[in-house]
Amino acid sequence: MLYISNKDLEQIIVLDDIMDCIERAFEIYKSNNFQMPDRMHVDRDEGTILYMPCFTETVSGTKIVSTFPDNINKGISSIQGTMILNKSKTGEPIAMMDGAMITAYRTGAVGGVGVRHTTRENCTSVGLVGTGVQGFFQVLYACKARPIENVYIFDLSKERAEKFKERLSAKLEGIQVHVTDNTYDLVKASDIIITATPSESPVLPDDKELLKGKHVIAIGSYKLAMRELPQSLYEVLDELYIDTEFAAKESGDIIVPVKEGWFDGDRIKVFGQVFNQLENPGKKIRTTLFKSVGMSLFDLLVAEVIYNKAIEKGLGQHLGE
Repeated sequence: MLYISNKDLEQIIVLDDIMDCIERAFEIYKSNNFQMPDRMHVDRDEGTILYMPCFTETVSGTKIVSTFPDNINKGISSIQGTMILNKSKTGEPIAMMDGAMITAYRTGAVGGVGVRHTTRENCTSVGLVGTGVQGFFQVLYACKARPIENVYIFDLSKERAEKFKERLSAKLEGIQVHVTDNTYDLVKASDIIITATPSESPVLPDDKELLKGKHVIAIGSYKLAMRELPQSLYEVLDELYIDTEFAAKESGDIIVPVKEGWFDGDRIKVFGQVFNQLENPGKKIRTTLFKSVGMSLFDLLVAEVIYNKAIEKGLGQHLGE
């Protein structure tokens, strides 16, 4: 078995390549040429442990990942985990890597693909609510997908936001990063808004005029109790995309608006079924929402690409030899 460290990952991963990999995952999703059992949720105190297996013709694998939101107050990443790859025909384990990093890179890439296909080509500003690990990668990918010039960030902790700004600025050469005092100013200044929080109440202002013409990439809500988005957003939406069908069964940001009648459920588009038919966004002003809860097919294909590149580059440590 090959152990691929985070240091190895940094030498392997090219953001555009991972977004291309996610687009291939959407094509496989549409063809239904894979097996993906429902992921198992185990709630423990305030945290959640997820078991996420998936199988394709070329590889199989399982990601075991935990999410403990309170970790951020302990100086620990909220997401921890392991990704294991196996040979599809024999089940032999072939690789192991950090499941939290796979989650960060693939979820960031899913958001990046959403930006590629649902936002105007001339978007030059992005706003981020929530300065955790996932927010960091969401911004990196958004800046690859569009010609971003300014990034606006907000967090309940101003200290965390300032530290986040330093880390992000070091990665984004030539792009200005600003810390905002509130989400109203952030939304007003941004073409694209990314929400990456575990919030159980909306983190954006409930203001129709403010939200009109904005492109929202919502990543944080993956449980019924979690909601990041206000009612008024749904009332001005031109398009609502979910990455997979089960987003409509898992996320409070989809379940509640449909139940309350804020948005017609028949208008929701499953991105994996339509992204090849989407018109080029061009410069047309629309209000859009791309909601992602993720799936193990994303993890599996990204991990497979990383494994193949590690073999090609001679990276990783062989265990048991």
